[in-house]
Amino acid sequence: MTTSERARFPWVLTVVVALALAVLIALGAWQARRLVWKEGLIAAAEAAAAKPAAPLAQVLAEGGDAEFRKAVVDCPGLAGAPYVELRTIQDGDPGLRLVSACRAAGRTWLVDRGFVLETISARPSQTPSETVTRIIAEIRTAPPPGPMTPPAEGRMFYGRDNAAMARALGVQGPVEARTLYALTSSNPDGSALKPSAPPVAFSNNHLGYALTWFGLAAALAAVYVAMLRRRRKS
Repeated sequence: MTTSERARFPWVLTVVVALALAVLIALGAWQARRLVWKEGLIAAAEAAAAKPAAPLAQVLAEGGDAEFRKAVVDCPGLAGAPYVELRTIQDGDPGLRLVSACRAAGRTWLVDRGFVLETISARPSQTPSETVTRIIAEIRTAPPPGPMTPPAEGRMFYGRDNAAMARALGVQGPVEARTLYALTSSNPDGSALKPSAPPVAFSNNHLGYALTWFGLAAALAAVYVAMLRRRRKS
């Protein structure tokens, strides 16, 4: 490169392009690492969900966060326990999920007893009892309410706030942050209440994001090279 060519070389633009390329490649590499992490998370969740149900105390003793594990839970008085109602939509139908407190394995939990359609007025009775109700439940961590979630109205909730729900139920002391989603009925005589856990929804778009960032880096490099060639010819 001659002295005049060096003088005409776009040094500032080259530095800017190099910095942009470094950022784009770093973002692509970060998304690739996120892809590996997310695939591991999904595999761990599927493995946990595939394990057979075991007593809740045993599941907790295994260590880890027990997310997606199925547990056999004995809840005194659950069939007639007080509940709060959580507005939600399931399979496109508006309705409510009934949530009660349960003391099990030395902790206080909130039990999501299931979904009932909004059009159905029948609800389980709230009759105090010490009769133990045995259910199989899935341990899940629910996302907190968003900033646009309406505030609760008495015992009617619009977002899953375990601490606030526990206060509404008169729970004294701390409550477990995770929720027990009943998979078997706490009220077999009430067919309107459908026990279930929300579907697992793992967003895994990291491969697409990584390809996008790497593609932008390749396009930028191609445009820069083409520009240099045009400048050289002219």
